[in-house]
Amino acid sequence: MELLTIILSGILGLITPAGLIIDRTAENTIKKQFEQVEELKVRVDNAPTHQLIQGKIERIRVAGRGLKIKGRDIRIAALEVETDAVQIDPNSLLRRRPQIQKPLQTGLRIVLQEKDVNKLLQSPEFLSQLRKLNIVDVNLENEQTGTIFTLVNPRIRFLANNRVNLRIELRNQDNTDRVEVEVESGIKITKGRQLQLIAPVGNVEGEKIPPRLLNQIVENLNQRFDLRKLEDDGLQMRILQLDIKPGQIEVASFVRILPTSKFFQTLRKI
Repeated sequence: MELLTIILSGILGLITPAGLIIDRTAENTIKKQFEQVEELKVRVDNAPTHQLIQGKIERIRVAGRGLKIKGRDIRIAALEVETDAVQIDPNSLLRRRPQIQKPLQTGLRIVLQEKDVNKLLQSPEFLSQLRKLNIVDVNLENEQTGTIFTLVNPRIRFLANNRVNLRIELRNQDNTDRVEVEVESGIKITKGRQLQLIAPVGNVEGEKIPPRLLNQIVENLNQRFDLRKLEDDGLQMRILQLDIKPGQIEVASFVRILPTSKFFQTLRKI
């Protein structure tokens, strides 16, 4: 959602009570939000002048390649955003704090390269969060009861047929013992909102993870990833397409944001 925040804040911040948004101006404003930009095109379809003064924009389209967000260790290989008509409270324009009057609907397409995702997984920010997740009693024979392991050195490979391979090391607290875990699984999105792992297989130090244990882990993950949880914050998101192939992942989604959503509260602070 940070991407959507950058784009909308860049464009909505340009709207004045008098009116017109120029494509080039919007483009330059959005570019400033990124550390690196290989290519970025912005098209703003302005409504007739009398509607624009009332805060209406017909459509916003953004297409970019090679985008790196400031302060984030992630590069976006390709990005496409297209909104429906945007209706803004004209009184909020006078306060320079654009406020949406009706739900904002937009399509979003993102392509990530495997090498860029792995760079993110190795970033200090991500590893710091990963270290907070402790694993207890990972030994399959339970010979080290009570030993606490932390997760380090995650690596991912994107495979054919919507499958991924994930490797990660488990290290004990004094760093004297390391265990490598490898999991490979297909990924499927059901009902546009819930992730499911398909035919997962895994091993610890080359020893196969018992199916019963693996199924428990998979069931837990399947329950955790459900986009309906965002709806409490006034944001509806559905995955329309998930395409994983060697070296990259592509996701197309639909996003609908209510005017009362916490997303817009964040947007107005930018």
